[in-house]
Amino acid sequence: MTTLTTSDGTQLYYKDWGSGQPIILIHAWPLNADMWEYQMHFLASNGYRVIAYDRRGFGRSSQPWGGYDYDSFADDLNELIEALELRDVILAGFSMGGGEVARYIGRHGSRRIAKAALISSVTPLMIRRDDHPEGAPPEIFDGIRAGILTDRSDFLDKFGPLLTGSNQEGSTVSKPMLDWTLAMGLQAGIKGTLDCIAAFSETDFRPDLKKFDVPTLVIHGSGDAVVSFEVTGKAAAALITGAQFKVYEGAPHALYFTHKDRLNEDLLAFARS
Repeated sequence: MTTLTTSDGTQLYYKDWGSGQPIILIHAWPLNADMWEYQMHFLASNGYRVIAYDRRGFGRSSQPWGGYDYDSFADDLNELIEALELRDVILAGFSMGGGEVARYIGRHGSRRIAKAALISSVTPLMIRRDDHPEGAPPEIFDGIRAGILTDRSDFLDKFGPLLTGSNQEGSTVSKPMLDWTLAMGLQAGIKGTLDCIAAFSETDFRPDLKKFDVPTLVIHGSGDAVVSFEVTGKAAAALITGAQFKVYEGAPHALYFTHKDRLNEDLLAFARS
């Protein structure tokens, strides 16, 4: 396996396909880099060097006890970019991965970054707070933790239809796709799976988004039942100066599969623009 060992001893597994301008794809919770296979194949076939890695605690990467916060995630990303000597990078984050994109730019700047994309992203802030009354009630995330601790396999099995929209009328998502989604989720360690619930729900990315100074594409499905369109996608696009905002009407969360052809073409057009 191709791995990078970070400064705190964590091994990060990554795929590195194709050649050309680098595009780094950052995955969702609780999945891993494999979720990007349709985008990786398409973009690498169209002249880009496409890199996707498993976040610490997930997939084939190490499962350390700590470091499941966005400062650490952004530092892991920075170490990958520096180790591979990447420049002119296009960063694309999906769901929880959008937080890495935001915190990386907020923490490390855009010296090595050409463009950024936030897809079905948790940015700018998911949870309800006094200064963010439109957010989701904390009880929702407490329920996710309880489900993971009670029966992680059962919880993730039931999460798949919500993620992919297979529970919606007219869905063409197959059972094998749901099985694959479950398998990816179960590759993660329980510690990282639990700790990341707080990270993706409670981290405030509003200051990070205001630091964006590169062309940015925001894509979100208006029918997303996992990460609210109004609270995240629409709000993020409003906070980023000059952001290009694409709404997939009625689309669920898992655009990387349910709308893969449209997403592929939108990412390619954005990369070429």
